[in-house]
Amino acid sequence: MLKRSRQKIKKLLNAFGVEVHRYDPASSPSARLIAALQAFDIDIVVDIGANEGQFAKGLRAGGYTHKIVSFEPLAHAHAKLLENKRHDLAWQVHPRCALGDQHGEIELNVSENSVSSSVLPMFTTHSSAAPNSVYVGSETVPLTTVDKAVFPYLENAYAPLLKIDTQGYEWQVLDGALMTLPKVKGILIELSLVPLYRGQHLWRDCVDRLQAEGFELWSLEPAFLDLEVGRTLQWDGLFFRS
Repeated sequence: MLKRSRQKIKKLLNAFGVEVHRYDPASSPSARLIAALQAFDIDIVVDIGANEGQFAKGLRAGGYTHKIVSFEPLAHAHAKLLENKRHDLAWQVHPRCALGDQHGEIELNVSENSVSSSVLPMFTTHSSAAPNSVYVGSETVPLTTVDKAVFPYLENAYAPLLKIDTQGYEWQVLDGALMTLPKVKGILIELSLVPLYRGQHLWRDCVDRLQAEGFELWSLEPAFLDLEVGRTLQWDGLFFRS
């Protein structure tokens, strides 16, 4: 009887476009990530490209209690980020800046949805799959490197994880992290299957580079899809030192 009732509820929810799963590693990408962080004793997550703090809030909702340090270049998103972390003493927000392979300033293209903003020009492959990702303006932002901005936060850490979500600019972020990477235990990075931004490196290049740095591909989760044709455009790739 209970099983039949559950099936009816599931069918009713599906009719409204809602699908409910248990929160466990077998059915939840978030639970899988939390399980991996626990397995490798990750004691600090560096959230590069934090936007308004959605990723960090997801970690907290999943039960991650250790330190988080967030980096975000957009002025409006950075202000929201500070607001969202204000009651969380283990979550720090670095002063507004972009991370790359040099120091100075850089022009950032601002997308309508904010999260798709990038230093790089966007291809129509991206904007066609997500019309609200089109650029609507630009901001000049401070630019620095992981080695300069992130490394000091890792002084007392024994198992840091870098999360890099910089919309095609991941390669340059890695170029600016040459001193930091040997101290890092894990990396969560966007891997594009097709060119979405002009000048970006695709998934094979990134996987090969991280493997050469001593990281093993641990898991892949779909991150960006063209729902009209059912095509996966981007994965989130999770790597740990082997």
